[in-house]
Parts: sequence; C-alpha cells; structure tokens
Amino acid sequence: MNELQIRKNIQQALKDFQHEALVINAKNLLNALGYESEITVELESNLAEEFISYFDQFGKLNRERAMVDEWESIDFLFQLTEEEISGTDQTRIAFKNRQLDDTIMESYVFFALKLRESNYTRTQLSTITREINKLMPMPAMIIFQHGQTLTLAVIDRRLHKRDDEKDVLKKVTLIKDIDAHDPHPAHIQILFDLSRNELLRVHGFNNFVELHRAWAKTLDIQELNKRFYRELSNWYFWAVDNVTFPEDAGEDVDIRNAPSIIRLITRLIFVWFIKERKLIPDIFFNPREIEKILISTDPQESTYYKAILQNLFFATLNQEMNTPQKSDNRKFRGKGRQHYNITSLYRYEDYFANSGETLRHFEKIPFLNGGLFECLDKEDKDDPKKILRIDGFSDRADNQLSVPNFLFFSEETEVDLNKVYDTKGKRYKVRGLIEILRRYKFTITENTPIEEEVALDPELLGKVFENLLAAYNPETGATARKQTGSFYTPREIVNYMVDESLIAYLKESSRHNPLCRSVNTEAATETKLRHLLAYNDEPHQFTDTETEQLINAIDTLKILDPACGSGAFPMGILHKLVFILGKLDPRNDQWRQRQIAKVQNLIDIAEEIDDSTVRRNTIRDLEHEKDNIN
Repeated sequence: MNELQIRKNIQQALKDFQHEALVINAKNLLNALGYESEITVELESNLAEEFISYFDQFGKLNRERAMVDEWESIDFLFQLTEEEISGTDQTRIAFKNRQLDDTIMESYVFFALKLRESNYTRTQLSTITREINKLMPMPAMIIFQHGQTLTLAVIDRRLHKRDDEKDVLKKVTLIKDIDAHDPHPAHIQILFDLSRNELLRVHGFNNFVELHRAWAKTLDIQELNKRFYRELSNWYFWAVDNVTFPEDAGEDVDIRNAPSIIRLITRLIFVWFIKERKLIPDIFFNPREIEKILISTDPQESTYYKAILQNLFFATLNQEMNTPQKSDNRKFRGKGRQHYNITSLYRYEDYFANSGETLRHFEKIPFLNGGLFECLDKEDKDDPKKILRIDGFSDRADNQLSVPNFLFFSEETEVDLNKVYDTKGKRYKVRGLIEILRRYKFTITENTPIEEEVALDPELLGKVFENLLAAYNPETGATARKQTGSFYTPREIVNYMVDESLIAYLKESSRHNPLCRSVNTEAATETKLRHLLAYNDEPHQFTDTETEQLINAIDTLKILDPACGSGAFPMGILHKLVFILGKLDPRNDQWRQRQIAKVQNLIDIAEEIDDSTVRRNTIRDLEHEKDNIN
C-alpha cells in the first residue's frame, strides 16, 4: 500500500470515531496502521468492573490512581505477538480458557478506554496507563477516547537489571488530543510514521524487540526536536539571503539580516505557543483567510510580515487591550505626525481589505508585558530628530524592510545551501515558515522523564534561540551549521543538575534538624532522598517527622540561576518539587495548611496598619487569597 493510501486510511479511521462503537473504531485505526490480530479475549461486558474482575488474577488495580470512576467503558482489542510480527504464524492463540498467557512478555496488548469527560491532563492519562500496565507483564498500549478527541498512550518497559522475572515501567509517551473531526496534520504524520509499512521502510524489523525499538525511535522527542530544527535551520539560511532589514540595524547586510531573522523566528514560535491556548486566532496563519484579509498576497511583496506579523508583535502583544475606560489603546496611527514613531499603534492600514473588521480580531488578543515584542525602532541619541530603524515598523514609502510573502507560505522547494553547511552537491529542501509550524504539534506543557507528549514543548524556544545564535556567531558558526541542534544543555544533564542540587539542599536541611539527625546517618539520608526523587510509584521511605521537615525545607527553598538562558534549570526544579511533594503529601494537606498559616500571619500583620482604607483593602485581598488556597 502506498503512502498516500495509508494516510487516507488513517484520516478516515480517525473520522469514524465520531460514530460507531469505540471497539470497532479502535481496531480499524490499528488496522489502518497495519496492526491486526485474532488473539483476543471476550469479556461479558466492557464495563470497568468486568475488566477489573478478569485482570485481578494478575495484580491488584489501584482504583483511585487509575481513575476508575472516570471509565465509561474499556475493551480488550487484541494481542500482537512475536509470531505475528515476524509473519510466521497468524493462528497462535495467547489466551486459553480466558487465561492470559503471561509467559509471552515480548508482545503488545491493545486496549480502548472511553472516559466520561472531554479533557484530561497528560499526567492523568499517563497514570492510568501505568496502573493498567501493572496488571500484566507485557506492554499495554491504550487508545483513550475523551469527548471528540483521542489519545494514544505508549509505554516503554525494560527488563529488571537484577531480576529477569521482573520488568520496569519507564516512560509513557502520548500522542495526545487527536481531533477525530479535524485531525492536526502533525498527528496524521506521527501515526503514519508508526505504521507497519513505514517502520519497515525506515528501520526494518523481524521480531518484537526490533519493532519495539522502532516505535521508541519514532516517538523519541529528541528526534522530533532535531527534525524541526533541521527544517527551521534550512529556512533561516534561506531567509537571510532573501530579506532586507533597514541599514540602521547594521552596516553589513549579514550583520543586520541574521539577528533580525532570529528575532522573527523567536517571536513567531512564542506566538505559536500562545496560539495553542486559543489566545490568538488561527485566521492570521491560514493562507486562505490571509487572502481575504489582505489586498495583495503577491509572493514577492512583504504584506504578510508587515500588516499581520508586525502589527501582531508590536501593536497588539506589546499594547494594552481596549477597555471601557480607554477604548483607543489599540488603533491605527494617524496619517500625520501626531503619532510619529509611536510603535505600539497599528500601521499599514492600506494593506487591508477591511481594516476595521481585521482590527476586531487583533483586539481580542491579550497584552503581554515583556520585552520580546517591543519594537526596536528608536530615536537616535545623537540626533533626536532621527529614528534608528531596526525592526522597520514604518508606513513610510522609503521603508527598506522586505520580508517576502513566499518565505512564509511557499510550498516545499529545493535551494542550494551547500555553502553555508560546507557540503558539496547535497540537495536541501525548504518550505514557508508558517507551513513548517503548521506541520508540527505544539504543547505548552513541558515534558518530564516519565511522561512525554509527542509535540514540541516550550523548552524548544530556548533551544532554537541558542542554536541559531551559535550559527550566527562567527566563532561558532562553522561548527553550528554542521549540527542539528545541541548547543543548549540537554534535558538529561538538566535532570542530573536538578537532582544533585535538591539532594545537596535537602541533606543539608536534615543535617540541621536534630530529630532527623538522631535516627539517620548522612549516607542513609541520601539513599532515601534519591529514592524520593526517582520517578517511580513506590512510597517514600521517610517517617512522619522527617516528612514534615522535608516539606518545610521545600517551602523555604530559594532557587537562583544567574545564567538562566532558556530557563530549563528553574523549570526542571519546579517540576521535580511538584513531583516529590506529591509523594510526601499526596492529598496536599500539609502543604495547604502551611500556605494558609503564612497568609494568616500576613493578615495578623495587616491588622496593625494605621490607615483604615489600606488596612481594609489589604486584609480583604489576603482573605481572598486564603479562600483560594482552600
């Protein structure tokens, strides 16, 4: 079957989830991917209690962690065994007398689980996947349906290093929130990459272990990031040769074009993450809609960058929203000089087919109080009458800025980048920047070592910025252009730094606590701390007194990262603190009481404020904060 037909089959299988039974649709989706089997088990019903009753013979399900009350139905689809993968035996029956043959560890079992609500977090779906996997010795893959969306959960398992009879549940990878009605192109691509034919073409496999490795390689987030960066890097070098930024940005064309393009990429990727939260309408990135908005979309003109992106960056995200008290924050600048170089007002009004209607789309976008979207055009310190044009946000006819439309919406084309990459005769492909971004799924939730979504997360923004700067820097450029993106601190190193920093801090805090010091040696404390920080489902090993002391230490912790860069270290610390607090204080009782006590202490202090109005307002705000904690 050719690639086009497989993609069509996948898309149709996804659309079918809008009707018919989940078990039928789930099997059809797996069949579209090239996976099918007659090995199954028939339960009397697809209710949760029937599932639990059957699999109780293999292990005890933690009902609370598995969120059983949220299960509407669960179906066993089939088991994919070594013989079926290698194609030597299509008749092997793994289930006899309704008993699971737990000796076939090298196999996949597939389930379809329908949940009652529409939205679930990555952690909730990952936790359910882990709990179900604890009931069986082989990897259990789950197709979740929640509302009109689907999530495919894939778990990585490995044999225990010291006990061949056991295995270890490692990372859960999610292809999350697949829209059954209108699937994202990135989701279609990911599912196609997992199809049997494509895995055979790219990786080749003859047995379960090789198939499992091919799945893991295909779902590897680092590989996804590298692929995205390769596309973005090609576009960057292509764009630098096809744009013109004002001469004030640098005398040499390379000096002004390269950093200007880096700023453009960084701003636009940031916008793309905001768009994932539905805070920016998709209309500004849809080619068909853009043709309706702008009078001209000629590929050689710069109407899209000027009228859409510059107005979005400088006059929307960098300008407060209109309010009943001040309804003219967001507006087009006047035609005269009264708004001379006020870069937070809209420009290029003549580029729009209907400027008033378009302005209403801009008005709904929130204001971001940060420097990323500040226009760099400014007055010359030596000559206040002169404006130094860096971004070139200007209506003037002599505006030198040129960022052609084809750089954003061009279909895939070949360009010669052999000079910048120091290669010979290699063929490089590029496509428009908007087209690149639309091909990938973005998520605002950063991945962790135990759960990942097959999507680009916010950490990517820092990586792209650092790597492109390295490619632009004359001292690192030659090396950077041969790389696929590795100048940032890798996530594995960040995780190591996080763990070692927290262990050192928590060890020190326990050393000064006489109750903990009396019952623990330093080595024993470190062993228990490493167990606490390890991503596992095992209970922590601390006493109630030690637990209280650790929660106190976390509450008073201060993190300083002078060379913050992309913020990977402080964000890593935050994720790990949330994780270990979930172990130490599962119901959040101690942490909540500590926060309430701190606010109450502030209220007691506020009672001493002399000014009655300030005192009343301060106490009111603090009481509101305390209610929110509760």
